[in-house]
Amino acid sequence: MPYGFFSVLYPCLEVFTYLCMQKKCYQTYKYKMFHMKKCIVFPLVVAGMVATTGCNEKPAKEPVKTVAIDVANMDTTVAPGTDFYQYACGGWIANNPLKPEFARFGTFDQLREDNQEQLRALIEELSHAVEGENEIARKIGTLYAMGLDSVQLNEDGFNPVKDQLASIHKIATKADLTRKVAALHKEGIFPFFALYVDADEKNSLMNIVQLYQSGIGMGDRDYYLHEDEGTKTIQRAYREFIHQLFTQTGCSPEQAEAAVEAVMKIETGIAEISFSREELRDSQKNYNKVPVGEFKAQSEFLDWDIYFEEMGLSDITELDAKQYTFYEGLHNLLKTLSYEEQKNYLSFHLLRNAAPYLSDEFVNAHFEFYGRTMSGREEQQPRWKRSLNTVNEALGEAVGQMYVAKYFPASSKEKMLTLVNNLQEALSERIDGLDWMSDETKEKAQEKLNTFIVKIGYPDKWRDYSGLQIKNDSYWANVRRSNIFEMEYMLKDAGKPVDRDRWYMSPQTVNAYYNPTTNEICFPAAILQPPFFNPEADDAVNYGAIGVVIGHEMTHGFDDQGRNYDKDGNLTDWWTEEDAIRFTQRADILVKQYDDIIVLDTVHANGRFTLGENIADQGGLLVSYQAYKNALKGKEKPALIDGFTDDQRFYLGYATLWGQNIRPEEILRLTKIDPHSLGKWRVNAAVRNIESFYQAFDITVSEPMWMDPADRVVIW
Repeated sequence: MPYGFFSVLYPCLEVFTYLCMQKKCYQTYKYKMFHMKKCIVFPLVVAGMVATTGCNEKPAKEPVKTVAIDVANMDTTVAPGTDFYQYACGGWIANNPLKPEFARFGTFDQLREDNQEQLRALIEELSHAVEGENEIARKIGTLYAMGLDSVQLNEDGFNPVKDQLASIHKIATKADLTRKVAALHKEGIFPFFALYVDADEKNSLMNIVQLYQSGIGMGDRDYYLHEDEGTKTIQRAYREFIHQLFTQTGCSPEQAEAAVEAVMKIETGIAEISFSREELRDSQKNYNKVPVGEFKAQSEFLDWDIYFEEMGLSDITELDAKQYTFYEGLHNLLKTLSYEEQKNYLSFHLLRNAAPYLSDEFVNAHFEFYGRTMSGREEQQPRWKRSLNTVNEALGEAVGQMYVAKYFPASSKEKMLTLVNNLQEALSERIDGLDWMSDETKEKAQEKLNTFIVKIGYPDKWRDYSGLQIKNDSYWANVRRSNIFEMEYMLKDAGKPVDRDRWYMSPQTVNAYYNPTTNEICFPAAILQPPFFNPEADDAVNYGAIGVVIGHEMTHGFDDQGRNYDKDGNLTDWWTEEDAIRFTQRADILVKQYDDIIVLDTVHANGRFTLGENIADQGGLLVSYQAYKNALKGKEKPALIDGFTDDQRFYLGYATLWGQNIRPEEILRLTKIDPHSLGKWRVNAAVRNIESFYQAFDITVSEPMWMDPADRVVIW
């Protein structure tokens, strides 16, 4: 799974923590373990010029013009040398107060909102499709409509999960427990641990079964282990949430309280044996390929023969047990638990995952904890948005195929590839110019850069959803079948070659990623719009925006985690010992800079946890700036536009991406679970190391944005 440009983090995703750290998947896509022809003119920057391309079949509508740099989005009462983020984005922040449904809202969230409106219009056109007419359209329309049907959802109550709860209550033996854990895993629910199939990190052409730490509902172990008052408040709310789910299924207060104690006992025990966020970033420590027989012998908390048979994996001979000591810890933990405690724990994880798809009382309970307590949101998203998200998760590429047919011409791929090539050349030049890296390591770095796989817009081959059944029984039943469909899609890859043509984000996703095991960078169609790419903008602004996005993803191939993978995507050390030391020394300086940031009250940023994204932000800026300057060679210096130089517009174009409002609760939550720095610091902390930024705005030693040159660090 990939390194993403943005976070799209949901607090209930305990598995997500590891994937963010180790594989950096920041978009909840495909696999449900992560609760992840009208043509238009679409111009792109090419070699320093704005080229326009479109389709000839039908005349394109006149595109809506978006101002490249809107002074109304700025706060010019603040000097750029005082607070560049406020200077560049203060007007936007003031003019876009948070709506009750949001914990954080920024310029890229606005683009997501616009995309949702487009998708809503597309999907509502399908609401009357009938079986046999257009089966995919019927599936999309049916699932969407079921999510909107509040009357039926409330009539159903918790009936859609009754049979599953009953089967959990029948557990009486280790074999019973094993079968139920496997059944939940097949449905994308991951008590105790999670199973995934992905590329073997030391044999990247082949897929291997991988096991990850999991099983905690608050998303990070610190919520269980810390004793500060803020954490205790969240713990109390979590206990209330657990209690409420059980009473809503008909349990007595005493039964519900027993369930609360069981869940907290088990999840606290899991938190105590889980790797920390920082440990999860150590690629070598998290690679533990072992024979299946050896793993079974040291982790006997389940009947593994039954488990792998139920998962359809009886034939595997080896697996990658990511956090190896975690499973021994689970073995010791489960020895102390009664079956009654484990049944309550499994029941809770079923209810927690099903709650958003049940009646309003379950939906509201889920929101009160995960939305209000954890993130500070004041209101639920409207039902149509929630239903649309479900459709996107279940039938992502089917929806994406509709999206690109209407909003993204195929010819834009080629234009974007040219821009990517410009950025690759600039990164190549920067690698050659590094004064801290030896020629030997530079040669390997160039090899890796030259073998990047580039994916633009949408897949060349669309996924087949004919095997997914969407019926008129219940909303949760359809979500459950979709989860199983996704898991089976993934499980069939075990022991088979990696499909390097597969996409890990849908085309309608406003994001981008780098995947280390395939050495690929991907830019879905939806991100190729203002403010990321603006056909009305000058080249400086576009290089500061989409150019930095491209450079960011490229730099991920060489950040503190990406640098551990070679040109073929294998986890191997291709650095000289001296160069590795010099890299680490520079990275540690960047860690210290971000550690010193106070995000709220006395809470500091976590520079080690966010290191990979911080390296990529800085690298993206440096690489794109160089690519822009390369594009200007042999041309006259650009004239002032709106009173700004081209260098100023480059940095303003970048800062525009990060204007946002955010609630205090969300600041604290994201600081704990998000490997990206907060928006303000993706601007202010990133630019302070870059000399051309100081020159662009004439920033002097007396201003707060100034950093002494001796304290600055440039890695790539």
